Amino acid sequence: MGLLTEGSPLSWEETKNLAQHVRKHGIKQFINLFARLKDRQGDVLKWGDEVEYMIIRFDDDKQIAQASLRALEILNVLQEPELRDPDGVKSLWRPEYAAYMVEGTPGKPYGGLLAHFNVVESSMKYRREEVSKLLKDGEEVMSITSFPRLGCPQFSYPSYDVQPDNPQSAAQSLFFPDEAIYSGHPRFKNLTRNIRLRRGEKVCINVPVFKDENTKYPIPYSLPETPDHVYMDAMGFGMGNCCLQLTFQACNINEARVLYDQLTPLCPIMLALTAASPLYRGFLTDIDCRWNVISASVDCRTKEERGLEPLKENKFRINKSRYDSIDSYLSEEGEKYNDVPLLYNEEDYKTLREGGIDHLLAQHIAHLFIRDTVSLFSEKIHQNDEEETDHFENIQSTNWQTMRFKPPPPSSSIGWRVEFRPCELQLTDFENAAIVVFIVLLTRVILSFKLNFLIPISKVDENMQKAQKRNACKEEKFWFRRNFNGKKEDNNSSENNECQDCELWTINEIINGKESFPGLIRLINQYLASMEVDTDTHCSIQQYLKLIQRRAAGKLLTTASWIRKEVLNHPDYKKDSIVSEKINYDLLKKAKKIQEGLLPCNELIGCFTNSKTKEEIPPAIAKQHQPKMPNGTS
Repeated sequence: MGLLTEGSPLSWEETKNLAQHVRKHGIKQFINLFARLKDRQGDVLKWGDEVEYMIIRFDDDKQIAQASLRALEILNVLQEPELRDPDGVKSLWRPEYAAYMVEGTPGKPYGGLLAHFNVVESSMKYRREEVSKLLKDGEEVMSITSFPRLGCPQFSYPSYDVQPDNPQSAAQSLFFPDEAIYSGHPRFKNLTRNIRLRRGEKVCINVPVFKDENTKYPIPYSLPETPDHVYMDAMGFGMGNCCLQLTFQACNINEARVLYDQLTPLCPIMLALTAASPLYRGFLTDIDCRWNVISASVDCRTKEERGLEPLKENKFRINKSRYDSIDSYLSEEGEKYNDVPLLYNEEDYKTLREGGIDHLLAQHIAHLFIRDTVSLFSEKIHQNDEEETDHFENIQSTNWQTMRFKPPPPSSSIGWRVEFRPCELQLTDFENAAIVVFIVLLTRVILSFKLNFLIPISKVDENMQKAQKRNACKEEKFWFRRNFNGKKEDNNSSENNECQDCELWTINEIINGKESFPGLIRLINQYLASMEVDTDTHCSIQQYLKLIQRRAAGKLLTTASWIRKEVLNHPDYKKDSIVSEKINYDLLKKAKKIQEGLLPCNELIGCFTNSKTKEEIPPAIAKQHQPKMPNGTS
């Protein structure tokens, strides 16, 4: 969830009055950090995944499933081993936004050995088992992106009344009680309150309902202007969803920029491929992904900034929420594809340039800093800008974008990193491991073969919207670069028309190839053929790639399509777009059996899901020198 500063949260008025202070010192902190670390070289390849889990309570007598609000209690136990022995644990646990969520990561990052790919799934299984040991009867830990009946009456256990008219309520929601927000750290309620207050009204999330034969309009609580939409009004409807994220350490800042840029066009592709969230507030909707829901749930822009009123109190009209796709590339190769004008404060940009920051990075940081701080703690107002970076991280960590460019923390052995953030969560550890391995292998392929997947930022934005449509993985076409080896096909093409380098392709064509493009899977296999891979790791990787291949080809359903099919075919479904308590219960029960391997699901995962994953790298392999990559990383 980002920076978790300890201390006493300030009120919105206090925070608002210090916004410029945070902005000024945050930029100073980045300039100082950059000056110290811009020439840092030789960091080895490290990477890791983050999986967010939900705690679900099943009442088999009543046949209902609820979100169990025990994250704080469970986390207190999960974090005990780390407090005793930080270097000796196999997993790390952190809070997330909701009181029914926990986030788990490997105890240590993975490294450059290909054999590390064979421990990912085992690590995920271990994390799931760790949580499972702490659950009460009827509780399950589940890797689902969205809880289908979030915001419905009694969706949580215990259940609480909403308080939309209570001035002390953080959310003031019609549906999502404050008690469902994680209470173990003040950041989460503070963000909820301050985003609402900065916006000047509650957040507004509108999702088109899936229109079935008996769907009744207006949808309950829908706004007058959108009677066929599911309305939601709180940060919890977005940040209360779960996802799968990856972080990569680069060998230096330039490699980090390349990875940031080259992975950006893949974000919408992976969002569509991992689509897993068609159900919101107890309704079957016409979207498959969480992205725009979260974007709206933290949209703190005022009416002026959204273009609904003339600019008076605010400086800018801002086109996007602070949770959205990135707005500019950072590498020299990517600069010509920055075809969308980038909004930033000229003074901040000038300060960054005078501080030695190049144009591309300066405009990126200045663009992040058009946002105000929405959470500030009294103990962190005054900082040493030479040594601390909390003001920078305050703004950086609340710009939730598809990719995140992450400088090294102060006084740390950690290097320049990038974070890949679009993926939705899959039901099984096998699927989530497959997604992780596929993306990490793509980073190795991009750097080793010096591939170029860049397309104009405007096309990435267009792809992001397409990716969230119903059945996008199978039915939509996405802009993708055809001359991936980076060579110009048309030397006469104008720099202002870089979209000549890209075409509209299906996910199947991007992943599995077509006449003019080998496909990402084949590129990965070409890379693997040039490397030494032990038999078990090779077997697991091929199982993972087979899942990606078949899902991209439409031979396997996305998680969203499977969920949609389960609802539509449920005997209690009345063709009215409503996900009843019974449908919700049966759906999650079935998902639980699938994630535990107790129920085969060939239409979702296929027949061959038995990888040769191991808990640890075999000692004989671990002793070998890590293979050197053409880019200089391990």
